[in-house]
Amino acid sequence: MKHVKALAVKGIMTLVFLYVILGFGFGLSFWDVFVITVVLGAISYLGDILILPKITNMMATVADLAIAFFLVWLLGMALAPIAPGTMAGAAAISAIAIAVGEYFFHIYLAKLGIGSDRLSTSSS
Repeated sequence: MKHVKALAVKGIMTLVFLYVILGFGFGLSFWDVFVITVVLGAISYLGDILILPKITNMMATVADLAIAFFLVWLLGMALAPIAPGTMAGAAAISAIAIAVGEYFFHIYLAKLGIGSDRLSTSSS
């Protein structure tokens, strides 16, 4: 049940960030943003479960930033008629917003007992 709750929090957080940036800011449809959210959420949550316990929150956040950038950029180009350079800018803005949210999400995971125990006492 902890994983369902954590996935719901992550999904809502990601969907809101991406829809504000990609939907309102760059004109992607809700469906396109939803697809990107599901793919990004599934891949990054696996990282949260498998990799986060072995590294620090800051390292995991940087990894999330990179994953978010490349997935949003590639999926955005595949789904929307936006120039690659424009989509790269949208992906960079999205990745930064997601990384900020992920930093706090990792702390939340530690409080749920998922991920690194180091996060509950140290934020870096």
